[in-house]
Amino acid sequence: MLKGKFITFEGGECTGKTTIINEIAKKLTSLGFDVIITREPGGIDIAEQIREIILNPKNTKMVPETEALLYAASRMQHLKEKVIPALEAGKIVLCDRYLDSSLVYQGYARNLGVKSILEINHFATMYMPDLTIFIDVKPEIALGRLNSRKEKVDRLDSEGLLFHQKVYNGYLEVAKMYKNRIKSVDGNNSLEDVTLACYKLVEEELK
Repeated sequence: MLKGKFITFEGGECTGKTTIINEIAKKLTSLGFDVIITREPGGIDIAEQIREIILNPKNTKMVPETEALLYAASRMQHLKEKVIPALEAGKIVLCDRYLDSSLVYQGYARNLGVKSILEINHFATMYMPDLTIFIDVKPEIALGRLNSRKEKVDRLDSEGLLFHQKVYNGYLEVAKMYKNRIKSVDGNNSLEDVTLACYKLVEEELK
């Protein structure tokens, strides 16, 4: 029995997940909780190396199946090496993306199908999040934010509106599949309001 809480954050590009996670972690830490922040793909050395391969904009020849398998491999290493030990130690794990991202990006947007992605991620699904917060931002708005950024875009960022629309629709479908676990927050409000709404969901889960 794992003693901690595993809370994941999902959404398309430029939904503010990183900032929101950091703010929630600060609040929880100030209240005395032992919190770690991590991300997918990544979070540990091996998974970060896989992340570089997946998101490298030069890897234009990567087929969807390879992409899905790389995400699954990264996830399994991350889960076993970092997430589960933290939960066993009673920590709160706040993770930027998890399995739902694969269901959406590869299952829906890459047309591999949800069933195939679940099969690929069989080992990683041995532990699912206690709570997943979906930050709901329309793809048109998210891409507008993305285009205004000065940083270099990665391989997924550079996809067109149609791809990101599929991602968004995929999230709506996955949220229906796991309605007891996934809670949606309107991400079109101010960052402060979105952060507060997310924190309230986390607070309820911790009770």
